Amino acid sequence: MRTATTVEAAQNATWDETLDFVVGAEKLGLDICWVAEAWGSDAPSALGYLAARTDRILLGSGIIQIGTRTPVSIAMTALTLARLSGGRFLLGLGSSGPQVIEGLHGLPFAAPVTRMRETIEVVRQAFAGEKISYSGSQVKIPRPGGEARPMRLALPANPDIPIYIASMSPKMLELTGQVADGWLGTSFVPEGSGAYFGPLDRGLVASGRTRNDLDVCQGAEVAFLDDEDAVAAHVAARKKELAFSLGGMGSASTNFYNDAYSRQGWARVAAAIHRRWQAGDRDGATALVTDEMVLGTTLIGTAQMVSERLRVWRDAGVDTVRLYPAGDTLDQRLTTLGRAIELVHALG
Repeated sequence: MRTATTVEAAQNATWDETLDFVVGAEKLGLDICWVAEAWGSDAPSALGYLAARTDRILLGSGIIQIGTRTPVSIAMTALTLARLSGGRFLLGLGSSGPQVIEGLHGLPFAAPVTRMRETIEVVRQAFAGEKISYSGSQVKIPRPGGEARPMRLALPANPDIPIYIASMSPKMLELTGQVADGWLGTSFVPEGSGAYFGPLDRGLVASGRTRNDLDVCQGAEVAFLDDEDAVAAHVAARKKELAFSLGGMGSASTNFYNDAYSRQGWARVAAAIHRRWQAGDRDGATALVTDEMVLGTTLIGTAQMVSERLRVWRDAGVDTVRLYPAGDTLDQRLTTLGRAIELVHALG
């Protein structure tokens, strides 16, 4: 397996601390650093700076929100970052959700699967150096009825930039299998991974590909604890975060995280957590989160537990493990990350 991490520039730390973490991760041998974009810093600005301060590590947008930019703008950004980084850029795309796209950006969260497909088709035209001409249900270039004619970008073609899709719903997962080079997943339970791999494999078959043609990149917190009591305390501290994901992420009617947990065997408890959170009962929602729900989607435990769990992830089909190292300080996070990288390498 390859190793990766995700940072959100200056979200919970100063920019200098974020930079030091990424530079330190590169020295530890980390393969990929993804830069998140939610409702804080944008990803491309941070990626350009990181490209100038690193030498080897791959840098990816994890993710660029397709609803907030035109497809050609996304292509221009990707081509620019690929040149700035010396070919180290990975384009990660995601649809986000209605709370961010409609609530923050004031744009319709309409037909996200279709918009993703059409966006990627236009992006690949731009990557290939072609004149950009497209007529879809969500994307029309040039604008119909105007005076414009198809244009090509004034940048060198680069059709080899890998495209990843962050997907959780069955339809978006199937599209990922059809058109993407990699899958950015989350809320992953190896024992319930058929909920993800079923749609992914249908998409791969439809496009005449196999799992070897898709980089399966899954993420989880990693934390090393000394004993069972420490593990229990750490798990308990993470339950409110998971309750927020299941109850507060998205809108009252749309929550992709809740849907993902439901499809992997926790439908009843996930629904109850959502109801309580939406009703304002945060403590009640948190109390419903079980230890198994936290441990099933993370790499938390003693060194032996983490090592065994990494082996399960690998055997389930994960190609790249995205590590979110626990720790209160930069040194602690890098130490945790280094231990995790060593365990991954030891798996062979």
